[in-house]
Amino acid sequence: MNAPLPSVVSPEEWAVARESLLVEEKAALRALDKVNAQRRRLPMVAWDTSYVFRSTGGEATLLDLFDGRRQLITYHFMMFPGDQHRCPGCAFLVDHLPHPAPLNARDTTLVVTAPAPLEESEPFRKRMGWTVPWYSTQGSTFAADCGAGKGFGVSVFLRDGDAVYRTYFTTGRGGDLLVGALRYLDLTPFGRQEAWEESGHGTDSPGSWWRLHDEY
Repeated sequence: MNAPLPSVVSPEEWAVARESLLVEEKAALRALDKVNAQRRRLPMVAWDTSYVFRSTGGEATLLDLFDGRRQLITYHFMMFPGDQHRCPGCAFLVDHLPHPAPLNARDTTLVVTAPAPLEESEPFRKRMGWTVPWYSTQGSTFAADCGAGKGFGVSVFLRDGDAVYRTYFTTGRGGDLLVGALRYLDLTPFGRQEAWEESGHGTDSPGSWWRLHDEY
């Protein structure tokens, strides 16, 4: 596609344009700070702790998933018993999960859960090279109860002693915010090269170009 390239201007004109955009960027960040503060002030709801999770280390409870910390983030991966599909969108997000040390330092644990049994998910986890704690929810209603159902999502929990509370859930474009590669592409002139963008450098629908990282 021969979409137009950005205009070529003098360094002085570029500096003026950059400063104008910087004003908008700072306003957007302040707006995001406000939303983040509102998220922190959300009320919470008591949550059942009787679910049984399974990992390569054996069975675990929801309390066990916290690993002694007070906050828990769980990504609900779209992998279901007997389904041969391996969701490239979920894989794209898990590829971007952070190193656990900074989260752990802030009293937070991050895990991935999936309804598929370990004998189906473990070979895939190894193929992808993921080291994030991974749990099967096979036989439980955890994903459905969290609102993920047959989709994906991110749930956040808070532990107070042995009591667990749910504080947040997101799906859809909420997951988009957790994918670092998209943030980098958003910095470039060609962007994500998707049809919704105004740059005209692509015709793909959102996410249609995603692949498992060993299939690009």
